[in-house]
Order: sequence, then structure tokens, then C-alpha cells
Amino acid sequence: MPILLDLLISSQDLYKIIKKQDNTIVIDARSFSEYKNGHVPGALNIDLFQLHWFDTSKRGIKDFNRQSRLLLSNIGIGKESNVVFYDNVSGISAARGVWLLLYFSHQKVRMLDGGFEKWKKEKFPVEVKTNQLRNARFIGKTNSKVIADAAEVNKSIRNKSVKIVDVRSREEYAGSHVRAARRGHIPSAVNIDWNRNIERYVFKSKQKLTKIYSKIPKNSQVITYCQGGYRAANAFLALKILGYKNVKMYLGSWGEWGNRLDLPVE
Repeated sequence: MPILLDLLISSQDLYKIIKKQDNTIVIDARSFSEYKNGHVPGALNIDLFQLHWFDTSKRGIKDFNRQSRLLLSNIGIGKESNVVFYDNVSGISAARGVWLLLYFSHQKVRMLDGGFEKWKKEKFPVEVKTNQLRNARFIGKTNSKVIADAAEVNKSIRNKSVKIVDVRSREEYAGSHVRAARRGHIPSAVNIDWNRNIERYVFKSKQKLTKIYSKIPKNSQVITYCQGGYRAANAFLALKILGYKNVKMYLGSWGEWGNRLDLPVE
């Protein structure tokens, strides 16, 4: 059984909401070419992969905040909007969308568990027409409790009460697959591939997820990272589903860390 927590919504529940046409904004976080071949009725398309961010200096974060607010304003998200993100499965770009809204203290956000694949499989209606974005002024107060920058991660390496989780593949972690100027991983990080979170399109049961993250104490501060902060957002969500209170995502991830020669690697 998929988990139904506040951060996830089933196809059935989303369908009921869409029929009511309340103030729910559904966002298809896939590429436009996938979107135009069929999507959830009424969904707006924002390809979130446009928003890679590899600079977590003070200036970099300021720019990220400005860019993100612009993006969220273009979607038309207001204070009262309920927002649902989805991609093909319970994947990484929808997770990035959920994380982004939580970062801006917008709590009314969920991910469609199972994504568009499960939606189609369950024979819910599919639409092909493109829906227009409707602008609103998105303000959203940033929440430092869900984001980590390079400086914080660097300080955390020697801190026993912080667990750094590298959610990339084993090859990236070990350095045999190189995607930056340097290879390897952040010292002290444990490797838990994000792919393990998902089974048949949806998040695994709580029981299975608990097993996967059993080495991460519930009371520790957890920081997830990957290459660009998408897979790490999925792991962030998995940990939140399990009730971990203190989880942050390192926004710059290996795209920043692996290319900065002043930071330690293992």
C-alpha cells in the first residue's frame, strides 16, 4: 500500500479535487514534450529541471530566492493555493517542487504518488491541450530549516549529530562515475541511492522505507545531497514521510561541492 500522508496524494483523491475545481493548482513538472502528449486535466507545465543551482554562497542563495519567487509567481501560486506536483512516477522533479514550496513556507503542497504513469494505469482522464499560466505575486518566507549551503555541510562533516546522506548511485559515490571536476563524495556521507525509495511508480511502504533508512537516527539532523538537488529532494521527502523532524537538502549538491577545490572530498 502507498503511504498517504499530507505530502502525498493518490490519483483518486486528486481526481475528486479536480472535479470540484477548487483553488488547487496541479503542476506537471516534466518536459513540455511529455506534457503535450497528455497530462492530468487542468495541469500547468513547468519543467523544473531549468532551475539547477550550484552556488550556495550568500549571493547565490539570494539569486536563487529571487529566481524561484519569479517562477512560482508565473505559476500563479497564492497564499491560499493548494498545490500538487507530479512527474512520471513519485520522482525527482515533483519532489523538487514540493521541497521548493516547503522552503518558501508554503505548507499546502503535495506530490501525486505514482505520478502520471499510475494516473494513466488507473484510467483517469488525460488531457492534451496546453493550459495557460496565470500570474500571481508569490511572496513566501524562506525557511532555513530545510536548506543547507556548502558552509553548513562543511561544518557538519565532523559533527556526530549530523548525518549526511549521499543519494546518488554507488558509482558516483565511489568516484568511478565522474560528474564534476573531482570525484568521490563528501567526507562522512553515507550512500543510500534514492531509487530505493520507489517501487511500481509509488513510494515504498513506511515499513520498507524505515528499513532503508535504519542507519539514520530519527533524532539526528539529516542533510541529503545528490548531483543537482533533485534526487536529494526525493530522499528529503521520504525522510519527511517517515517523520524525521530535522531534514535539510543541500541545494548545491555535488555540482557545487565537486567543482570547488577548497572543499574536502573522500
